[in-house]
Amino acid sequence: MAVQKSIKELQAEVDTYISQFKEGYFSPLAMLARLTEELGELAREVNHYYGEKPKKSSETEKAIEEELGDLLFVLICMANALNIDLEEAHDYVMNKFNTRDKDRWTRIEQE
Repeated sequence: MAVQKSIKELQAEVDTYISQFKEGYFSPLAMLARLTEELGELAREVNHYYGEKPKKSSETEKAIEEELGDLLFVLICMANALNIDLEEAHDYVMNKFNTRDKDRWTRIEQE
């Protein structure tokens, strides 16, 4: 069974990894390009699995889970480089959804 990690722990783990290299984090613009690239790879996998576009026989199988992991890694790199605490960012967004958008969607009735 895998050990559960908090977002803070994920950010620290990525920072420890990146900090061992002289190059450090890429620039924000380069990371945005990488984030876009990884999102495209995720979209391609989702399209192959759920969409109408089957893989070519020459294409390797890449799991959606792997692509989400790549996307998460780059997102954490970008947050770290910009000194953004992702737990705080998440709390901010959840507060927005729970206030501004609280009546936007149809709730499942509680029994």
